[in-house]
Amino acid sequence: MTSPPACLPPAHASDLHVDEVHRRIDALIARCRPVLPAENIALDRALGRVLGQDVHSPVSVPPHDNAAMDGYAFASSALQQGADEPLHLRIVGKARAGAAWAGTVAPGEAVRIMTGAVMPDGADTVVPQELCEADDTTLRFAPHAVVAGANRRQAGEDLQAGGLALARGERLGAAALGLLASLGQTHVGVYRRLRVAVVSTGDELLQPGQPPRPGAIYDSNRATLSTLVRQLGAELVDLGPVPDDPGVLAALFTSAAHQADLVLSSGGVSVGEADHTRAALAQAGELGFWHVAMRPGRPLAAGLLQGAGGHAALFLGLPGNPVAAMVSFLIFGRQALLQMAGCGPAVARLPPLLRARTRQALRKRPGRTEYQRALLQPVPGDLPVVDVAANQSSAVLSAMVAANALVVLHHDQGSVQPGDEVDVLLLDALG
Repeated sequence: MTSPPACLPPAHASDLHVDEVHRRIDALIARCRPVLPAENIALDRALGRVLGQDVHSPVSVPPHDNAAMDGYAFASSALQQGADEPLHLRIVGKARAGAAWAGTVAPGEAVRIMTGAVMPDGADTVVPQELCEADDTTLRFAPHAVVAGANRRQAGEDLQAGGLALARGERLGAAALGLLASLGQTHVGVYRRLRVAVVSTGDELLQPGQPPRPGAIYDSNRATLSTLVRQLGAELVDLGPVPDDPGVLAALFTSAAHQADLVLSSGGVSVGEADHTRAALAQAGELGFWHVAMRPGRPLAAGLLQGAGGHAALFLGLPGNPVAAMVSFLIFGRQALLQMAGCGPAVARLPPLLRARTRQALRKRPGRTEYQRALLQPVPGDLPVVDVAANQSSAVLSAMVAANALVVLHHDQGSVQPGDEVDVLLLDALG
């Protein structure tokens, strides 16, 4: 049975439910949401940006009825002939994409047509070429091969001229940018990038490239969090590593509030004598809460940092262990970042959970939410199966590299047996 590390402290009654943490972060965001003026940028620079205004379609898409596949266009009235008699239609022309056939299709006639070509006047149905026999002048096919209106895309089927194409708050991915291009747009109005500061705390931290020293470890959290921030389209403010010094931390947090809309730190939020993040936050701003009923990631501090002119930045103090820091960001920081960047609720919230069957027994105490690294694999004709990593230590980042999912064991849920259904969060859906 996969079990938690022996040193893991039990859940405490004062620890906040994951849902309550989301609500409290929302309340903090309401007090510090930045003003994000919109700017017009070229489509080829807009990947990952957040749409700053509604976009209405200037044209209908598609602009005309067109063929959905290669075949022959004809009037569906011909299908009303006897079902047992093959249809014989006279071929009177050819229509290509970008080169419409100019005539009118009369009853008993057909036009050779290519995918995307404008439907000729008088024709409303396309029979696929593989269901036909044809020579230079005559088309033959069974009347039951197609139904009236088949294989025709109608004008405005995707978008009507003047209709809403994309709503403000949409995060622009490949499909959205393709849609804008289909409207003939070259530029799009987006919010300015959210500025997110990242800092790692700890006297023990080495930076990549520095020689090893006894008792020291290389700082992975700044690389992980910085990558996640950039991946979500924000502007990174790298504050570097800082030592375990409360005065230095408080000064850094004050400076960060002048530079960023959201400040992410990792480390120093537990109860050790060198854990100064909460005290520094209280000195530089306001501590909202800390300690979450979750694993990994129980020590998480949130609050506000006071900047110049009454501006406040949201602060999230993530745990120091690398997996705990990453999971805490994915569950809380990601949503906060996207909300503050202007995304609508449907875009910012966590993606839907999937159902899968676990192949292992999982030990779990009710009273906290657990996120266990796992590998999800499809099963033809059945629910996918999920294998949970044997080592769930919050210090083992290699298990996160090997995982493609997190098994979500909910707050009131107990232990799970092999073959039981569990909820799964796909890591790729969090990008």
